[in-house]
Amino acid sequence: MLAAVLYGQEDLRLEQIAEPTPAAGEVVIRVVTATTCGTDLKVWRRGGHAKMLKPPTLFGHEAAGQIVALGDGVTGWQVGDRVVANNSAPCMGCFFCRKQEYSLCPNLTFNNGTFAQYQKIPAPIVQHNLLSIPVGMPDALAAMTEPLACVLHGTSRANVKPGDRVVILGDGAIGLMFVAALSLGYGVGTTGEAADFELAPLGSNPSVEVIMLGGSDSRLAVAAALGATQTFNYRQVADVPALVKSLTDGWGADVVIEATGVPSAWELAIACTRPGATVNLFGGCPRDTTITVNTEQLHYSELTLKGVFHSTPLHVRQALKLLASRALPLERLISDQRPLKDLEQAFCDMRDRSVIKVAIVP
Repeated sequence: MLAAVLYGQEDLRLEQIAEPTPAAGEVVIRVVTATTCGTDLKVWRRGGHAKMLKPPTLFGHEAAGQIVALGDGVTGWQVGDRVVANNSAPCMGCFFCRKQEYSLCPNLTFNNGTFAQYQKIPAPIVQHNLLSIPVGMPDALAAMTEPLACVLHGTSRANVKPGDRVVILGDGAIGLMFVAALSLGYGVGTTGEAADFELAPLGSNPSVEVIMLGGSDSRLAVAAALGATQTFNYRQVADVPALVKSLTDGWGADVVIEATGVPSAWELAIACTRPGATVNLFGGCPRDTTITVNTEQLHYSELTLKGVFHSTPLHVRQALKLLASRALPLERLISDQRPLKDLEQAFCDMRDRSVIKVAIVP
């Protein structure tokens, strides 16, 4: 089969490899649609990832597919089922899993290889994070379950309360998904992991003001369509913290969500806050990078700086539910559709910010 293999920094090769066969507890899917992701872009540009993979490796982690083979002992699934497989699953038995802190599980089973004709799904993912795609749901939309699950986990950890003014830094797919989730009220007024929720119509949560700053006018237009209250192109703003304070009665934002993965943006996020605010440091920065934090501000302003990573099985299920509801036009995040042979060009286009996400059809 044809598959993408990452060898290092911007070294992505399409190779013919053997088709996978499932071991006990595993399934093999035919990849119908795989979507590109900002994390994939960062991994391609940096040549690796601290948690998810080590080159050389099969590449890609968002896909919708169809089961073509079942391993021994697999029950509840049939050949032909349309499924979305999350890219990881927790062990369910460690210290963190017993506390239901699944994203911190040190034994997470990660799976890559969606940019291929077929993909093998490990047994822990089959057991805990393999979901059936609802009838009529487009494959490209279902493939976005994984990043949206991460966003829902991030939103549930952001301490957003009714009446809050939330600033989102970054107009990539993740930042835009944060806009969508908050516009529906997801995680608002909850602490820790959000319980199951009922989807609300767009604009029905006016008590939360969502302000997005990004560098692309076209992406900011998508943010507005997804429910952002106000949008600003940071390239046209001389002083971002001053702008935020002018929009918040001189105080600063109640919550700031950083969704770029750039250390300087982490520091900018902290600078945009009011006393008592929460800063959700969601974007993953390059390995071994650091930021400078003013200890006086952190202490006397009682700031909460919160790193948030990955997702949980609950949020994977809720993400698929939200996508299937079509409550928001999240299909607008798919800028293009391309064959697998054009994968590297798709990443070049993402690097140049001419597309948001690309649906890859093997």
